[in-house]
Amino acid sequence: MISCREVFDFLVDYVSGELPPHVRAEFERHLAVCPPCVAYLNSYRDTIRLGRAACRDNDVPPPEIPEELVKAVMATMRGECSNSKSPPSGESQ
Repeated sequence: MISCREVFDFLVDYVSGELPPHVRAEFERHLAVCPPCVAYLNSYRDTIRLGRAACRDNDVPPPEIPEELVKAVMATMRGECSNSKSPPSGESQ
């Protein structure tokens, strides 16, 4: 029978259906007697499902950013914000 470590090594291939039949049978034989590996497998599948759902949500384009906001951010990044005070001449910041 395969070990828990081997379950982790073969997990991606198992979930994707790419394990050879004899290895898959050993994998499933291990799962039949190892509840921690079954829990890990279920958690792995949930992670895949949640990741796919999150990516689906990102297919929606972001809303248009107002031009004024872009200009204000760019001005602030350049240090040209109209609200900033310049030090009197001859003084450093």
